[in-house]
Amino acid sequence: AGMQDLRVIGDEFQDGVPGYHTNGYFVRNDGSIQRVEDLKGKVIATNQRGSAVDMAVRAMLSKHNLQDKRDATMIEVRFPDQRAMLKEGKADLITQPLPFGKNPELVAFAHPLFTQVDAIGRSQMIVRVAREPFLKAHHAEIVDFLEDYLHTLQYLLDPAHHDEAVALLAQVTKQKPALFEGWAFTNGDYYRNPKGLPDLGALQANIDLQHQLGFLRASLEVKKYADTSFVEEAARRLAPEVGH
Repeated sequence: AGMQDLRVIGDEFQDGVPGYHTNGYFVRNDGSIQRVEDLKGKVIATNQRGSAVDMAVRAMLSKHNLQDKRDATMIEVRFPDQRAMLKEGKADLITQPLPFGKNPELVAFAHPLFTQVDAIGRSQMIVRVAREPFLKAHHAEIVDFLEDYLHTLQYLLDPAHHDEAVALLAQVTKQKPALFEGWAFTNGDYYRNPKGLPDLGALQANIDLQHQLGFLRASLEVKKYADTSFVEEAARRLAPEVGH
C-alpha cells in the first residue's frame, strides 16, 4: 500500500500488562451464558470488524471451535450503545473497553465472561507512527514533541495530580468526574510505558493474529518498521524524571 517508509516511533497504551487493565467482554448476570461455548447461536456486538477488540473475540471463539456466521452472529455497534443493547436483550455479549467497561450502570447487571488478555494475551493497542522522510526532515521537532508528551504523561501518572487529571478527562469527554476517579491513570487503567517505548513483541503477535484471522494477506516483521531512537532521546532528556 506504499507504506514501506512507515515507522513505529512510540507507545500510546497497552492492554493486558500484568497489574493493569484488560478489556472485558460482558454478559448479563441473570443470563444463561456461563462459558464461551454458550455463545453458540448468540448475538455478539463489537465496534467494527477487524478492530483490536473484534479480533480478540474472534480469536476466543476460534479457541472454542466457534465462528462468526456459522455458530454466532457478530454485529457492529458503537461502544456507547452496546450497554443498552445488552440490557434490552438485543445482544448477548458486548465488547467494552475503557471507559465504558467501568460504567456503574453496566457492572450493576453484567460481568465479563472473559477478557482480552484471556483471548490474545498482551496487546500493543495503539502506537505512534510517522513516515521516515518526515522523521529525517524534522528530527529536532519530533524529539521535542515526544519530550513534551513524556513530561505530560509523568505528570498525569503522578498520584499527587490525580484529581487534576480526572478533571481534565471529565472536561474533555463531558462526563462526570466520578466515571474516572477510581481508575484513570492508575493501575486500573491501561498501561502506558513511562519511557514511551512500545512492546514490539506484543505488536508482532498482534500482527500475526491479524494474518491468522484473515485480515492481512501476509504478516510482517515489526522490528523492520520500528525506530524508537526519537523517544529514547526524549526520555534521556528527562532522566531521572522518567521511570521504568
